[in-house]
Amino acid sequence: MSTTSTGRRSGRRGSIAVLGSLAALALSLSACGGAPSASSAKAATPSEVPAKPSKPVTLNILDIAGDLQLTQGMIDNFVKANPDVVKSVTYTTAPAPDMAGKLQAEQQGGHVSTSLVLSGTDGLAAGVSKKLLTPLTPTFTDRLPNMANYLPAAANMQELAQGQGAAVVYYPSGPLMEYNPKTVKTPPKTPEELLAYAKAHPGKVQYAAPANSGPGRTFLMGLPYLLGDSDPKDPTNGWSKTWAYLKELGQYAADYASGTTETMKNLADGTVDIVLSTTGWDINPRALGTVPADMQVAAFDNMHWVADAQYALVPKGVSPDVEAADLALINWMLQPDQQALAYDTGYFYPGPAIKDVPITMAPQTSQDVIAKYGRPEYDKLIADNPIETPLPADKLVAAFDQWNRQIGSAK
Repeated sequence: MSTTSTGRRSGRRGSIAVLGSLAALALSLSACGGAPSASSAKAATPSEVPAKPSKPVTLNILDIAGDLQLTQGMIDNFVKANPDVVKSVTYTTAPAPDMAGKLQAEQQGGHVSTSLVLSGTDGLAAGVSKKLLTPLTPTFTDRLPNMANYLPAAANMQELAQGQGAAVVYYPSGPLMEYNPKTVKTPPKTPEELLAYAKAHPGKVQYAAPANSGPGRTFLMGLPYLLGDSDPKDPTNGWSKTWAYLKELGQYAADYASGTTETMKNLADGTVDIVLSTTGWDINPRALGTVPADMQVAAFDNMHWVADAQYALVPKGVSPDVEAADLALINWMLQPDQQALAYDTGYFYPGPAIKDVPITMAPQTSQDVIAKYGRPEYDKLIADNPIETPLPADKLVAAFDQWNRQIGSAK
């Protein structure tokens, strides 16, 4: 689907809806006997990239993460403010697994038409591993001064890019427990209490298959910290407590949902009492009316947040003029007034990757949504608890595989 730069898209978008695309990427690569070979395209050097394009360019932006819900306003503002840099923008969306093949085909054909990619960690991992991306740092650090202002946890997420992308939005994510206060009088505060509730109320606790669900994946990656496993970053050798816990929980929990939306519908209609959630999955569905506004959230005691971010990626082989526009756009997107747009309707809450961007800087519509459907306790929870980076791509795929074999197959 392609759109022009006329106006924001509305509704819930795929950053949350396609959070399982890393699994799809891994499966597609496996089915095809591996990913396309590494790109032979060359990245431009700083001396080859002008300070600004010789004439206004058209930017063809590919969104594989639903990122436009948060960033299209930033991009449109840049176009309006910089007519001498960008003539127009086209937006195209695609599943994350399609990105590597698309970019490589363009690069091998000698004509790179994709100017910029908006991606989650999945597309980032594919782009880095196949050498499809233009290094941004330290090569162009002087053109991206706002990267110096990342929040500490967003800076950690930026390290995952290995210099080949720029984190443009960020949130601590979860895991959280969302529950119906009419049926859950004393919400769990530990994994053990959650298990006890599941035992006492069979079929009333639910989470979605981690490969297809951001909250499911966040729960999976957060448990090793909550349970005190030997190595939270090693699902193969360091998660003995986590795998044992999930096996036991699986005996009493509801069937694993195919995606997070299913769990939210089940919570809304009373099929289940408790679902695993994140800040965004809590706020946004209630703001949209798909989940009753009176649903509540409980945090685990001594929780560790598992963060998430989305990135701007510059494909190798774009023209020097397009790359100049890309760099200017990325730095614009990291300005505080533009970052404030990332609050949106709460689905990547908070959203800004840059320091000192309070909700008071956000558009009034965003402020109203957060005032009505946000949780005052979130700011304290974010400030008072550690924020961990997610597993790297290879480890996460290994975790999905082990969950599918040991946990998911048991139901």
